[in-house]
Amino acid sequence: MSQTGCPFFDAVFCRYIKNPLKQYMRGQKRLYFPAVSAQTMAMTNTDQSSAGKPSIFVTRRWPADAEAALSQYFVPTFNLDDRPLSAAEMAAGFASHDAIAPTVSDKIGADIITAGANGKGRLIANFGVGVNHIDFGAAAAAGIAVSNTPGVLTDATADLALTLILMLSRRAGEGERELRAGEWQGWRPTHLMGRALQGKTLGIIGMGRIGKAVAQRAALGFGMKIVFYNRSRIDDISAYPARQLDDVESVCQIADCLSLHCAASADTFHILNAERLAMMKPDAYVINTARGDVIDETALAAALSAKQLGGAGLDVFQGEPVIDPALLAAPNTVLLPHLGSATVETRTAMGLRVVENASAFFAGQPLIDPV
Repeated sequence: MSQTGCPFFDAVFCRYIKNPLKQYMRGQKRLYFPAVSAQTMAMTNTDQSSAGKPSIFVTRRWPADAEAALSQYFVPTFNLDDRPLSAAEMAAGFASHDAIAPTVSDKIGADIITAGANGKGRLIANFGVGVNHIDFGAAAAAGIAVSNTPGVLTDATADLALTLILMLSRRAGEGERELRAGEWQGWRPTHLMGRALQGKTLGIIGMGRIGKAVAQRAALGFGMKIVFYNRSRIDDISAYPARQLDDVESVCQIADCLSLHCAASADTFHILNAERLAMMKPDAYVINTARGDVIDETALAAALSAKQLGGAGLDVFQGEPVIDPALLAAPNTVLLPHLGSATVETRTAMGLRVVENASAFFAGQPLIDPV
């Protein structure tokens, strides 16, 4: 039975959403569209209107299959240079298109939203789960709908969290740097001794889809004990033992490794602050694949430099791509450039989720993933 009503989209849907682990098929024809600037926007807008399809301004390049799927249903304008766009460029793009598809790195403020609302813009179809870069007050005031792409990136992000845990516990980053620097002097019994995960306690802050996926991998794959904090009661975990604690402080005190999986909001801003970091074991690890805002990075860098923590594995940062120099200089860290969802299968599925949401919206149906 057709999933989407279109044979092409059906094939891509099955490959990346129904069965995201199937081998990516290379050789798909890449589709390119003229780059749009504020100066050329009016001409592009005229061309798009004559096509009879809604137009979407895409701020960064997508995997080829996702771009091709988008082009089946919409008239997209892609950022050919794949560079960060200025607020003025995004405002002009949103104003001259029916929708904008930003990424988590694009700050969609009131100026961009107002420009869109005063022009053609009706939908912000976010490529990603996190939406703390979007001014929701301005969107609501302007009557602009917002969607995101949850669900499809759970496994990839959970895998990366385990990657960070393993790299820290086995000191893999240190070993790789030592080897490349030509400083390895050969095998010896006490060289770069790490710590086993079996029997250790993993503490999780935020037991949503990704938190549960990390817990399952840690418990069933590595024999770790699981404790967690979540604002609401969690009663659907049966595949492995997991104990819900009443507050963040209790998790910090017990955990040998603390992994954050909460959404960025006013309530979770710096949820891991200096006071809570001080409660942790001196050899404990901090893992963050959520959002940079949930950790006080200044306090974390200070704790690491003072050897009050065993290490930190971070995939997200406040103000990224600009990284706090104190974090870069801190010892016992593994720092990655926001790779949580960075697999071909997942990033393609995220693009298809944007297509599904935008298709529903412009068909007059409810968004699949409203925010």
